[in-house]
Amino acid sequence: MTELRAEAARARVELASTLDALEYKANVPKRLHHARQELTERLRKLGDDNPAALLGIAAVAAAVAGTVVWLGARRVLQR
Repeated sequence: MTELRAEAARARVELASTLDALEYKANVPKRLHHARQELTERLRKLGDDNPAALLGIAAVAAAVAGTVVWLGARRVLQR
């Protein structure tokens, strides 16, 4: 009987683990929140360790955003 209880306990633990994994995969907003938090932490650490690199990343991001807006506006005006 004890062996059956131990097997049932292992099965419950495995089921709980599987359900947790399924919940994590299905909960996209929660995953995005965690990804955003991780990115924020990594950027803060990069800013502390190498501010010039962070400034370079920000400049490239701004240039890309500006180019996308400029191309979009140009395309709208050409119609």
